Amino acid sequence: MSDEPSNDGQRFDRLPETAEEREVPGRATREEVLDWWNERFEIPPETFDEYTFWEKGAGKVWVLRGDTANPISVEGLGMTFLRTRQEHWKPTTNAVQRFGREATKNVVELGAEEATTFAAGEDQALDWEGDWGYLIAAHDVAGEREPIGVGLFLYGELRSTVPKGRRENLDALSE
Repeated sequence: MSDEPSNDGQRFDRLPETAEEREVPGRATREEVLDWWNERFEIPPETFDEYTFWEKGAGKVWVLRGDTANPISVEGLGMTFLRTRQEHWKPTTNAVQRFGREATKNVVELGAEEATTFAAGEDQALDWEGDWGYLIAAHDVAGEREPIGVGLFLYGELRSTVPKGRRENLDALSE
């Protein structure tokens, strides 16, 4: 049995601040998480000054406004935020809907018909000149850009990753 610290899928552990403080191999750091949101979506790191980041399960990062004891054994803590232990990190729908208004990069603004299609969980062809990969799909609601969720843009297609239980029929937007 190894003496090396490991991930405990039944417990929340605070992300280390930096790689130098990392004890569990493969665990993301706060610095890496902030850098990723800044590089991918240009959401400034200070947006998250009031928040702590936690891992429960391999690569399931949660965000909590404030702080609590470390480690902590509870079922949920704050909200799911990011999946990190895969080739391409993926933000959650919750995180994008909560923090996506701050983004200035890799946000695809959808018209009414496109937003309706996206919210229904359907994929669609899209003329997009930005980066491939995970995007924030948004729509104008009452004059404000409102994040709908996470989209995956590949080969001219926007794939909706809206979870099945959260898909919406937004036909009223098209009228």
